[in-house]
Amino acid sequence: MKLHDLKSTPGSRKNRKRVGRGDGSGWGGTAGRGEKGQKSRTGAAIRHHFEGGQTPSFRRIPKRGFSSGIVKEIYNVVNVGCFDDVFEAGTEIDLALLRSKGLVGKAKAPLKILGTGDLTKSFTVKADKFSATAKEKIEKAGGKAVENA
Repeated sequence: MKLHDLKSTPGSRKNRKRVGRGDGSGWGGTAGRGEKGQKSRTGAAIRHHFEGGQTPSFRRIPKRGFSSGIVKEIYNVVNVGCFDDVFEAGTEIDLALLRSKGLVGKAKAPLKILGTGDLTKSFTVKADKFSATAKEKIEKAGGKAVENA
């Protein structure tokens, strides 16, 4: 293949819409800007978050002494169904092993095991949290669900 053989995928390159080029084009007259008003004028640029002159929301809300109190805990999440495909029966599964296999990403987040999928082999799983269904499925398959302290 040479440079002159390269062609773009059909439909990936379109001509831009040329507005304001006569009434016959369908985009003449007001050129898609509507009638009158600030946005119909040349050079109109309205700032992001501009609220038409009323006091903007970021100035209306109090700036100190407020905290929503919501601190969401973020977990590395793995489903029980992944274990059968990746690990041998009797394996002790923990965060370090899951990270080495590429099943979890975020380094500092705690590990939570969820119950989606089926489990046929028995494993010892060590995690910070388990969903009720995950714990049930692990124990039903003959394994152990160990919660980190």
